[in-house]
Amino acid sequence: MDMYPIGPSAYDRAITVFSPDGRLFQVEYAREAVKRGTTAIGVVYADGVLLAVDKNITTNLIIPASIEKIFRIDEHIGVATSGLVADARRLVEDARLMAQRNRVAYNEPISVVALTRSLCDIKQAYTQYGGARPFGTSLIIAGINKESHLFETDPSGAFTEFGATAIGSGKKDVEKFFEEKYKQGISRQEAIDLAVVGLSKVSEGKLKKENIDIITIDQKNKYQKVSPEEIGSVINRFGKEIQTRKEKKSEKPEE
Repeated sequence: MDMYPIGPSAYDRAITVFSPDGRLFQVEYAREAVKRGTTAIGVVYADGVLLAVDKNITTNLIIPASIEKIFRIDEHIGVATSGLVADARRLVEDARLMAQRNRVAYNEPISVVALTRSLCDIKQAYTQYGGARPFGTSLIIAGINKESHLFETDPSGAFTEFGATAIGSGKKDVEKFFEEKYKQGISRQEAIDLAVVGLSKVSEGKLKKENIDIITIDQKNKYQKVSPEEIGSVINRFGKEIQTRKEKKSEKPEE
């Protein structure tokens, strides 16, 4: 029996319609938008958590500082995005309001877990009602309370906590690299090194310090941006390894 008796296209015209095999096509299309986005990385280290993103700037006409893929929510929480950045900005504004209201109401910083759950509740609502579409973005939410937390969210509203993760076009390659190299309890510097080398695996061109944003959040310094000079020193230090990876990636098998 044909799984789609009236054709698969009949089930992607509204977010509220399930296909016969239990799929919401609009949610799956939103995931495809995320897969086309730039790669963003999150890493938990001994005293905090890190977010990194390669802006993937392909022309000198673009001013790198005008492209924002990592957002500060509060002094103890940051968010990295992949997919439709305009959709992500809406969620970022919601997250900032949640954090501010929590401080006013309870005189304490919002829990990273509570913020993640609330944002994912908003995402899930947009998969359930007609006249709207899912958010075409995934978020990596990083922050600290008493412990460090790193969550990856999905357009469906699902979320999962990781020690290290990636979203965007290079997700699979970076996560494979993390599975080989990541260890719990690494230092801040080791986390920065890991992020830069991880981004090099999926960068379409030569890594430039101006095109990479990295932030760290820890108990001592809270939200802190890593300077371009520090990123540049890592690129120089791992220059040979990065170049070797790119050469291997560009090699074609003999026919």
